Amino acid sequence: MTTPQTTGFTIEPYPGLPLTVRDVGAGRPVLVLHGGGGPASVAGIVDHFAATSRVLAPTHPGWEDTPRPEWFSDVGDLVETYLDLLDDRDLRDVLVVGASFGGWVAAEMTVRDRARRIGGLVVMGAFGPHIEGHEVRFPTAPPGPPSGSPSGQGSGASAPAPASEPAPAPAPRRGPSPAALRAMVAYAGPTRSDPKLLHRLARVSVPALAVWGEQDTAVPPDFGRAYAAAIPGARFELIPGAGHIPTREAPEATFAAIDAFAAAILR
Repeated sequence: MTTPQTTGFTIEPYPGLPLTVRDVGAGRPVLVLHGGGGPASVAGIVDHFAATSRVLAPTHPGWEDTPRPEWFSDVGDLVETYLDLLDDRDLRDVLVVGASFGGWVAAEMTVRDRARRIGGLVVMGAFGPHIEGHEVRFPTAPPGPPSGSPSGQGSGASAPAPASEPAPAPAPRRGPSPAALRAMVAYAGPTRSDPKLLHRLARVSVPALAVWGEQDTAVPPDFGRAYAAAIPGARFELIPGAGHIPTREAPEATFAAIDAFAAAILR
């Protein structure tokens, strides 16, 4: 069943599992998969591609107050659901762009894409592989407003504004919500990695780009180098001055690298 929306739709791929998909733009299909920060963390990517492409951007079950049944509990469940989405919509030559946790899902999709729906892969700040000496750690406390913001100054905060003054707007959330964290832990498993992933990536036969922030401390650039080394013919692009979400921190350089890659693989 499909429920139309203003800029997307909601389907029910399995009973009790509604899936919300943003659907904007027109042209070559692009699938954008978000990480722990949720759909807002990839909104800039969606908007960038929507100018020239049809962009599908699903919300992983468990984010944004969406239900996630207990049985829907690993990366493979997301992978099969999104491959079915491409099949059901009869989309071909799809560019799949995955950020952070979404990059792990995107990479695994290309491994299992038996119908050859995917035409290119971009992973950005993605964990998933087991890299010796690197352990991905999720936040353990509910994310709060940035340090120094009006609602995040702790005991040293100034007194509340007088009633005659409007209350300051809430500071934007940093990182995943508690519910999203629980979902990500369920999907990623106790090790936050798959030791077999790098071996399976040798099956990928589409062009691939690993683009990484030089200062990414959450998922260091060694992960990007490992992705690029494991996928035949893949490229690795390091973005100076950027962190975990380079499309936010260095958008001009990051999108230049992604756009050049996308243009080169158009066929």
